[in-house]
Amino acid sequence: MYFDYFGLKEAPFRITPNTEYWYAGGQRGEMLAALLYAIGQGEGIIKVVGEVGSGKTMLYRKLVGQLPDTIDSIYLGNPTLSPDDMLAAILADLGIDTPENGRQARLAQLNAILLQRHEAGRRVVVFVEEAQGIALDNLEFLRLLTNLETATDKLLQIVLFGQPELDAHLAEPSIRQLKDRITLSLNLSPLSETEVADYLRARLNVAGYRGPDLFAPALITRMTRLSGGLSRRINVLADKTLLAAYAGQTHTLTPAHLDAAAGDAEMQPTRPLRPVAGHRWAWLSAGMAAALGLLAFVAWQALTPAAPPATARPAPSPASAPAALMNEQSRQTQSWLTRAAPGTHVIQLAAVKEAPQAAVVIGSLNAAKATPFLRTVGKLRNVVLPTG
Repeated sequence: MYFDYFGLKEAPFRITPNTEYWYAGGQRGEMLAALLYAIGQGEGIIKVVGEVGSGKTMLYRKLVGQLPDTIDSIYLGNPTLSPDDMLAAILADLGIDTPENGRQARLAQLNAILLQRHEAGRRVVVFVEEAQGIALDNLEFLRLLTNLETATDKLLQIVLFGQPELDAHLAEPSIRQLKDRITLSLNLSPLSETEVADYLRARLNVAGYRGPDLFAPALITRMTRLSGGLSRRINVLADKTLLAAYAGQTHTLTPAHLDAAAGDAEMQPTRPLRPVAGHRWAWLSAGMAAALGLLAFVAWQALTPAAPPATARPAPSPASAPAALMNEQSRQTQSWLTRAAPGTHVIQLAAVKEAPQAAVVIGSLNAAKATPFLRTVGKLRNVVLPTG
């Protein structure tokens, strides 16, 4: 893909949380330190709230990786588990694969193994993700688990990760005791414009980039507005923007590239996509750029035809200039289109640089291939398609 083109060793903006790309800005570093301290104290319930894509899972993984060796962590990621299933999952993580039948018997099992861990100088923390989706009665059951204790220490600690709806649930009178047990409450706020710029630089640096800033201040402003400062959305936009620039064979990222990325990700751009000098794939509106802009072609197939010619890839040698590659692709595309079966509808016009060329390619299609969509595309290129 675009890694070599931009001097990267890997994709810097994957949405899968990878702690190598941990970003300590936006108060994330301070939150991590606070969580480590609170878990070290072993008291009460901890709550972390953030919007979808704000970095809760990344924070969890970074936290677990820095816990002392004397703390055993358990992860509950399914908010629909019943209390009995929660107990079974916790016991399984503690090495009990055949839990007793009945809730009270399982609670006794759990208490016994927690006491053993305590006597060995170990503690257990249960991390609960998607906590906003847990029924109120089940949240109350989690609180009851924190009643397992010795005369001096809690045997089990609970950390809740959830979306803002979790706070609304905790305001319910029926679980006010759980809210009273919360000793640390953290809120993952969206990143500011300055933090978005820092975040992009940090991830590019981890991926091996050593050049000037790729994302200009104007792009940072637009990206912050489009993403809402949420790291997952930033990653999606940044990745697709780099891909769009690579497709256009330029190292200069432009608002048009970002708009194409936003359209492809179904995030509304601030204005329609406009042409970029030297890169004719950007002549489409933002809506069509979602379909055509990023990969330089789109194919719709009503039947399964012979495969079209492969899209030309940029060669490392200066002898194969982008213009030559695009001209060759245009020639192959035109040849293939004229031979394709009547039931095939394919659009590959990103490589067609000028309207006369487009007329040759599109005009070679017979009326049976001129679908309403294709006619619309032709009209955008001032090409009248045959009628049938």
